[in-house]
Formats: sequence, C-alpha cells, structure tokens
Amino acid sequence: MEKPIIRTATEADDRPLAELDARTWSTLHAVQPRPEPPYEPFFSERTRPEQILVAEAGGRPAGYIRLVPPTPLAVNAHVRQIQGLVVDDAFRGRGIARALLRAAGEEARRQGATRLTLRVLGHNAPARSLYEAEGFAVEGVLPGEFLLDGVYVDDVFMGRSLI
Repeated sequence: MEKPIIRTATEADDRPLAELDARTWSTLHAVQPRPEPPYEPFFSERTRPEQILVAEAGGRPAGYIRLVPPTPLAVNAHVRQIQGLVVDDAFRGRGIARALLRAAGEEARRQGATRLTLRVLGHNAPARSLYEAEGFAVEGVLPGEFLLDGVYVDDVFMGRSLI
C-alpha cells in the first residue's frame, strides 16, 4: 500500500467523515450513542476542519485524528489533546493510525505545544499498545468511569512530552 497522504480537513470532508464515524462506531472506543441516519454534520462549532488531520488513501479518507487545546485557559496553552482517532476498518493494520499520531505530534509542535495528551478506554488494548509504542505513558486512571454494554470501563489518561 502506498503511504497515506496526511492533510488538514476541508468542509468537503464533512459527509465522508460523518459516515466514517458511523461505520467504525464501537464500544471499544466510543462512549457516545451509536450514530443513526440521517447523520449529524461532522463539523460543528465544537469540531472545526482545522482541528482535523485526515489520512487519505485510495482517494478517500482512510482515517482522521482530532487535535485541540484541552481548555481555553492560557495556563495550559502548551498542551494539545487528541480527542478522536478513527481508522476505516478497510485500512486497519496498514500504519494509518501511527501515521496520524505522528502527524498530530508534528502539528502540535508547529502550534507551539510541548505536551500531547489523550484519553483512551481501559479495555481498548490495541489503542493503548499503539499509544505506548509512540511514547505515551499512563498518567492517570478513572476506574469504572463508564458503563458500556453492562460493564464498567476505566478512563485512562495518557500523555507524552514533545520536547
């Protein structure tokens, strides 16, 4: 497979990304209810195209990562947080998630960040393994924070330095 193109999202990505979210929804990584048609717009006041890096493969979005300041406070303006990483099932196992993580780290540095953080569900072993391989460490755990499919699941906070 050719290397994916990583680019900033555009308004034209709205529908494909909404559909990608719906196709990949799982309690392995999602705490929000399953999206149902007609799908809400992907972009909103909360999620803007400039916050999204898209991995394009085969002429279509193969995945995306959302990179945002964790709060509007000046005291943690040096931090960027990943608030969503999705890869189309058809492209799994091809390094898309790793490429998106690395691109997010580069973009966070470009924005002046010195730390990168994320939250992951405790039972999502594949994601946690990838994050650890990319230099993230567990910095905190909220035990049993979510009740998913009748099971209490930990919310794991991970972070890494960008310097």
